[in-house]
Amino acid sequence: MSSGPRLTLMKRRDLVRKIAAQAKQAGVDWSVKREGAKHTVYQLGDLTIPVPRHNEIGKKLAAEIFEQCVPELGEAWWK
Repeated sequence: MSSGPRLTLMKRRDLVRKIAAQAKQAGVDWSVKREGAKHTVYQLGDLTIPVPRHNEIGKKLAAEIFEQCVPELGEAWWK
């Protein structure tokens, strides 16, 4: 019996740490801007990046969040 396609997940803390490490390397400010009801909103240089407050984030959503960081961190910086 098949349970269907398996989702690949990324821990939220790993996603945040990955962005923070790259921001530090690039010399870009990465800080919490505010806490929303379901998201933590970060400031990455001049960008505002919302990150959902789930323990695990799907790889597709993680890639979309990484894409939002491209103007400050460079093209395909996470790959």
